[in-house]
Amino acid sequence: MASAETRLQELGITLPTAPKPVAKYKPAVLIGNVLYVSGHGPAKIGDPKLQAGKLGGSLTLEQGKECAKLVGINILATVKATLGSLDKVKRLIKTLGMVNGVPDFRDHPQVINGFSEFMAQVFGDDAGVGARSAVGMGSLPNDIPVEIECIFEVG
Repeated sequence: MASAETRLQELGITLPTAPKPVAKYKPAVLIGNVLYVSGHGPAKIGDPKLQAGKLGGSLTLEQGKECAKLVGINILATVKATLGSLDKVKRLIKTLGMVNGVPDFRDHPQVINGFSEFMAQVFGDDAGVGARSAVGMGSLPNDIPVEIECIFEVG
């Protein structure tokens, strides 16, 4: 499989500038060969409707999946800014996906699949797929539809 940097080019994706923290925290912390990435919201590219709203309310499942992919783009921007290259990622270890849904929304795992499928495209089916949780939230900061944090093994 091609390198992660090459795969992004093949997918036609240009990473934005890594997002700045909106409060008092670090976007990523590297300890040894483990990179802990703080919760990220969606990249501000594409459909502006994907920047706010609740799944099962103003947003559909398909829009939620796209939003989760946009979160992945922001996360990769932070990873690249921290490491210098995505090719230093050995594997995705763990993902926590949080979905801002109406009370009866039940498809949280399918929404977070938008992130997981994107990571598999970039890093491969083995290295790009790790352990995962997908949970519903009553609200998320600034009414974002999806927030994701994750842990990578790097080298």
